[in-house]
Amino acid sequence: IKNGSILRLTTSPDQEAERLYSGIQSNNSDVKTDSLKKLASLSQDVTFAQEFINRNGLKLIFYIVEEGNAVWTLPHCLCSSSTGEMLAHTLKAFMELMEHDFVSWETLSAAFIKKIVSYVNMNAVDASVQQLSLSILENMVPTSPLLFELVRKEVTLDRLLTHLQVTNTQLQLKAMALLIALLLAAPDSERRDMMEYLREKNIRQFIHKNIIHSSEPLGDEMAHYLYVLQSVSLNLRERRMRTSMDPYSQEQRELLQSLRQAAFEPEGEAPAGPFSAERRRSLCAKEFRKLGFTNNSNPAEDLRRAPPGLLALDNMVYFSRHTPNAYSRFVLENSSREDKHECPFARSSIQLSLILCEILHVGEPCSETAQAFYPMFFGQDNFFEELFCICIQLVNKTWKEMRATQEDFDKVLQVVREQITRTLSLKPTSLELFKTRVNALNYSEILRLRQTERLHQEETLAVPVLELRERLKPELLGLVRQQRLLHLCEGTLFRKISSRRRQDKLWYCRLSPNHKVLHYGDVEEGVCSPPIESLPEKIPVADMKMLLVGKECPHTKEKSSGKQNKDVLELAFSVVYDVEEYSLNFIAPTRYEFCLWTDGLNVLLGKEMTSERTQTDLDVLLSMELKLRLLDLENISIPDTPPPVPKPPSSLNFCYDFS
Repeated sequence: IKNGSILRLTTSPDQEAERLYSGIQSNNSDVKTDSLKKLASLSQDVTFAQEFINRNGLKLIFYIVEEGNAVWTLPHCLCSSSTGEMLAHTLKAFMELMEHDFVSWETLSAAFIKKIVSYVNMNAVDASVQQLSLSILENMVPTSPLLFELVRKEVTLDRLLTHLQVTNTQLQLKAMALLIALLLAAPDSERRDMMEYLREKNIRQFIHKNIIHSSEPLGDEMAHYLYVLQSVSLNLRERRMRTSMDPYSQEQRELLQSLRQAAFEPEGEAPAGPFSAERRRSLCAKEFRKLGFTNNSNPAEDLRRAPPGLLALDNMVYFSRHTPNAYSRFVLENSSREDKHECPFARSSIQLSLILCEILHVGEPCSETAQAFYPMFFGQDNFFEELFCICIQLVNKTWKEMRATQEDFDKVLQVVREQITRTLSLKPTSLELFKTRVNALNYSEILRLRQTERLHQEETLAVPVLELRERLKPELLGLVRQQRLLHLCEGTLFRKISSRRRQDKLWYCRLSPNHKVLHYGDVEEGVCSPPIESLPEKIPVADMKMLLVGKECPHTKEKSSGKQNKDVLELAFSVVYDVEEYSLNFIAPTRYEFCLWTDGLNVLLGKEMTSERTQTDLDVLLSMELKLRLLDLENISIPDTPPPVPKPPSSLNFCYDFS
């Protein structure tokens, strides 16, 4: 016990476990409720949890949920606050005890699981009980195929959609978490069926209207679940993306022929006159060449490359069927140009499909922490195909603006990629808005943006400017260090991510104002910035030995089962303190937080700041300072005091609405 530490005496875990074990069996409802409440609180402690489980405490909780207190089996009684509170404490205690992984989820009895399911499926149930029941099922689903099948069968998608439509945001969040857990655990064919059913129920439009555009702010967890839903939906195309064209497949050959016919044989018009087989083949080859296939005698060869494989063919067929006028205009317009100036539709479509797969990460595994979803994805069915339809027309438009020839094909597609990524970074809320913005970002605008960025780089590379940069750097690095320590003093909310993907365990860490102690402790959901006094644990900065990141961290080594998630590794860091026996383990909520915390901890350890954010921030500060120093201020008097702030205008109606 270090000098200056506060020593608090409490009942030993084994005695407390014994007392609560007796208390939750009491016939007095007040004693029972208080014992269950205390149990839910103390079960977070691993030593207490072990003692309680060793006394068969979990079996007692199973009994209480399955058979105990008979009134719980009556639906109308679960609305009463006292009964609902008692059950909520029981389920909370169960969750906390299971979190320590002393007992496998697969040991749960069918009766217990069905009881938990019944709380999810009943209407008249206390909201806190339903939230906890949904969380229990969410944790259960990924642990085994058997439990997945059981939950999938008992909790219907319709029931989860009902929970998504409530006004209680926490209940909405837990229902979304269970839905995502079911989708991730399902086999490919079943996942496809589930997504198709959700599409029929218009889940995208509901999310777009009632969750994304709700008056309530979108929390980090819901943003993550929407990202996963978007990723799962886009990944349904992975099989087509990785499948090459089969030249012997009648269905695929018919799709190719439909592209040719839609462009060159208007509906109901057959080619006039009798043709020999040879003449017919020659005509088809000529038309496939006009369509932009490289191998016009056997266009299937162009689709042998995977990715994008058959996905490119699907996109071309979708474009020809859903926007026939735009398709005909694209093909016929380019057919009438000189050979070297025509924009090849098929070749462009194949390359564009690949670009869209890369930008939208189709076929990549879901990240455990990412929150980057596109709001417009939820406002449109067949999002990928509709996006392709907009972008393939953009290819033709950019081709004309660049006056491109066949040799410029790669350059045009690079510009198109830049147009798409720049527009997507603005997070447009609908495909219509995306279309407007991406078309406004024409080739001349891309050139202007590139020129601006290049000039900005060039003006900072002159020798006198470089010398001035070096003189300014130490002072500005000090400013960055100061900002990092201030950020640590404000503190950050971290999540404990277990092997079961559970994300509702929160803890907070902050640096004391005198930069001498790290304070940390568990907090409840919804607490943004707890006071430093409420964080019970602390580590003196003087005891900190080193900072570990990524694979070196103890908590990433412990998770040896299964392949490591790349995103979690990129956000993991640990502080080793005392004699290298103990470590405080972190998983940052974002890459930005990871950079600020690792920089701040390095400053406390007296080491260099090494994150990529340090260089970015330093460049911004240097750029601003250099521009101020290089301003031409001759014959300009600089006032000693800042000018007064003018009064606000009487009306703000002059502001232009860019949406």
